[in-house]
Amino acid sequence: MKEETVTQVSRMDPIVLARLTGDLGDQATVSRLCASLGEVFAEFLPDMLESELGFEVAVSYAGFETGRYAAVLERLGGAMALCDASLRDWCERFTLVCDSPMIITLVENMLGAVSDSIEEPEPRALSKIELDVAAMMFDRISGVLASAVGNTKGYEPQLGPAHNAENRKPAEDGSDEAFVAVVNMSVGIGPVLSSFSVVIPQNVLLKSAITAPKPANAPKTRVEWSERLGEQVRRSKVTLEARIRLESQTLDTVSRLQAGDIIPFHDAGDVRVEVNANGRNLYVCEFGRSGARYTVRVKDTYGSEDDLLQHIIG
Repeated sequence: MKEETVTQVSRMDPIVLARLTGDLGDQATVSRLCASLGEVFAEFLPDMLESELGFEVAVSYAGFETGRYAAVLERLGGAMALCDASLRDWCERFTLVCDSPMIITLVENMLGAVSDSIEEPEPRALSKIELDVAAMMFDRISGVLASAVGNTKGYEPQLGPAHNAENRKPAEDGSDEAFVAVVNMSVGIGPVLSSFSVVIPQNVLLKSAITAPKPANAPKTRVEWSERLGEQVRRSKVTLEARIRLESQTLDTVSRLQAGDIIPFHDAGDVRVEVNANGRNLYVCEFGRSGARYTVRVKDTYGSEDDLLQHIIG
């Protein structure tokens, strides 16, 4: 390319240049493609999730947005779970987004709550266990997406870790400045209305042929999904904390404590220990020692196995 031509391109309006190079489409075309994807999600996800989860899930198309990658993700809000993904021969990077009420409600239902009795959760950052469940939902959404965009070679989407929006790191390859389209979907689980979104670079979306998945691409059965979710929840690591009550001291004594001073335990016999996770009491224990390590022995619990799971997740 001649130097004069290069100079003219560099001075061109970035919006015009993006349209000429296929990085930015007109609103009508983007709207049509997003609506087509929305129809696929609305048609296939409800029956798929209902058959796997055992309760009704309503999914409907809720419109689209456009903008630059980072700015669009910022507009979606903070109480969201995100997952960057790729699909060979289609897109090097697209992003899946679920709002936190969707995942919280999903977990509560899978652990036995009745949909109609669940109140709409306040949006918040998700716990480690909830992010594990979000990852499983991202897997389902990306599977339908892969089938819808003509992934005839059978490649599986590659998903990054699910994380809270506040922990999103800027892309190092400059793709945060790319023009994207956001397919927004509404999700109803009982009385709770939530949403998920799929963020796709426009230069990828504009080249995509959207088709409905074939029945052969149907996901696993309800039993398999339930077992997998239950296993995922139980395999998630939880940080436990032990609290031991110490003998009462005057404020004057406390203010004068120095390194090496000793504060006796409150209990004279077996020392009572409260063990908790995520601020919820789980066990009543007694303090002890095994070899060179200090330990606690469980003496009682604060509920059944299901109660403990609910406490930890909540």
